[in-house]
Amino acid sequence: MAGGRNRKRVNLALQGGGAHGAFAWGVLDRLLEDGRIEIAAISGTSAGAMNAVAVADGFTAAGPEGAREKLAHFWRCVSEAARFSPIRRAPIDVLMGNWSLERSPGYQWLDLMSRLWSPYQFNPLDMNPLRDIVEAAIDFDCVRHCNGIRLFISATNVETGRVQVFDSHRLTVDMVMASACLPHLFRAVVIDGVPYWDGGFMGNPALFPFHTESDSADTIIVQINPVERKGVPTSAHDIQNRLNEITFNSSLLKELRAIDFVCRLIDEGKLDPGHYRRAHIHIIENQEALKPLGASSKMNAEWAFLTRLRDLGRDTASDWLDRHFDDIGERGTVDLRAMFQGIGPQHQG
Repeated sequence: MAGGRNRKRVNLALQGGGAHGAFAWGVLDRLLEDGRIEIAAISGTSAGAMNAVAVADGFTAAGPEGAREKLAHFWRCVSEAARFSPIRRAPIDVLMGNWSLERSPGYQWLDLMSRLWSPYQFNPLDMNPLRDIVEAAIDFDCVRHCNGIRLFISATNVETGRVQVFDSHRLTVDMVMASACLPHLFRAVVIDGVPYWDGGFMGNPALFPFHTESDSADTIIVQINPVERKGVPTSAHDIQNRLNEITFNSSLLKELRAIDFVCRLIDEGKLDPGHYRRAHIHIIENQEALKPLGASSKMNAEWAFLTRLRDLGRDTASDWLDRHFDDIGERGTVDLRAMFQGIGPQHQG
């Protein structure tokens, strides 16, 4: 672990993505292990929200090592709970080393049910095993008392269509489940009389809380959902998958565009840098490895798959730290201007 004098404070923005959130687990594990990174705040949605509360819980109890242990414990609990789930890989996929669930009878049945009936019809008891896992694995009293790291958890207000950001100091299991509430699978989560759906629709994740609630100008986005995917999808499944990717990235792209606009105004002398802080944006992603996995694998909670994604996240974060640690606090490592003029995130340096 590196010495404390070289530590740099950053904000972390964690996207949702089901089981693919284990990639972010790996990134977090590596950053916490490194010792040179100090986390000022985390904004998370869906699986990103669950990673965030695991970090806050463990960090409050035992610092960075406690956060690493809690992350591992949480994902182990997810996998253990799914051991007897009917939504499992078909034998041929196991034989071929394919992590997709598209040939799984259980997955096909759930997909069909969610297209024909709403969760108010096929799940009248509003059962959600994931809630039980989160409630058992996470000590929310520790999360609410985490003073070292601020949390911002996003959900979508069903009635207004606006993002709702829940602060860590009043966070409950309901707020985390609201952030992960996919409306075709679960009933809206009602908090104080207001119904909420998955935060990914309006904040995947939200960046704006960092501007006023964090003392760090550096934000590292752990990206799971691809912005760009070549080719036109032709099957019903692939079309729906691409629509979800576009929808769940739209709010993040809008915020990045706004950040780029403010930076340009500062560069042109139209905004006073004494009053407006330049944001340094970084992205840790490995779309080359994640894109081929497919949407159905986001429901694959096998331990071998989760640890494979964790290791991929750790390796990706290690490579990013080797290339960009010195940039933290000095400059962003994503060329946002090029990103919006052309294709995908353009990494600088």
